[in-house]
Amino acid sequence: MTNLLPITVVVPTLNEEQMLGACLSRLARFAQVVVVDSGSKDRTVEIARAHGAEVLGFEWNGRFPKKRNWTLANHAFRTPWVFFLDADELVSDAFCDELAATLPTTNHSGFWVSYTNWFLGRRLRHGGANRKLALFRVGSGEYERIDDQRWSSLDMEVHEHPVLVGSTGAIRAVLEHKDDRGYARWLAKHNDYSTWEAHRLHALLRTTGEEGRPKLTWRQKAKYHGVGRFWFPWAQFVYGYVLKAGFLDGYPGFVYACSKAVYFWHIGVKVRELRATADKASPINEGECA
Repeated sequence: MTNLLPITVVVPTLNEEQMLGACLSRLARFAQVVVVDSGSKDRTVEIARAHGAEVLGFEWNGRFPKKRNWTLANHAFRTPWVFFLDADELVSDAFCDELAATLPTTNHSGFWVSYTNWFLGRRLRHGGANRKLALFRVGSGEYERIDDQRWSSLDMEVHEHPVLVGSTGAIRAVLEHKDDRGYARWLAKHNDYSTWEAHRLHALLRTTGEEGRPKLTWRQKAKYHGVGRFWFPWAQFVYGYVLKAGFLDGYPGFVYACSKAVYFWHIGVKVRELRATADKASPINEGECA
């Protein structure tokens, strides 16, 4: 096919045989597709190769870099753009058409991408936009440099944001995030996410001096300012369920709004636990250090 999009799509995987085929089947218009796998035990690698994707093996040692930054540093890109796509995210023709019209003339270094969620068997159409900075020029930056010392089992940057040189724009066409593999899996995944977020916030609170503090986006600043306060989970529920009309998604919309509120409550509880543990480990006075 001629006129391929000058983008390398990078799909991080670990046991993603259920959704990977559907994801890769929609990427024919991209110049290169790379699957970065963390030692899957199912048919993930077989499916990737069957769809013509290049497969890279990755093993995390518990420190920086994680999977996406490792790929940025070690893969020889043949395109000027890189797009990080999860195995349960599906692109559309409208999305590809917008990329084809936008990239040749843009001065931006990166683009925010929006997506809709599937939850409890239903596509959520309300409750607030979900988006991430997933498309950017090769060499314009990397994901936040965070050495999380195995705060969780996450070997891929999830809540880390790319730090880019240059401006960013937004792609209007929306991706479909079809992560609908049961509520138990959702809870387990977000328990891991909340553990990482709690350690991240705890580390930020203990950082002193401007030199040691990372640059945060306004969304990160708002989140880290509110997390841990009693009102923050309630505010998240009101924002998603009421102000962003999550109630129009029926029962799944209600459960999703409640679950997101509980997620932020879990972060606050875990931060308090980490702080209490740190306080107990600190000497009360110099005499106790002798």
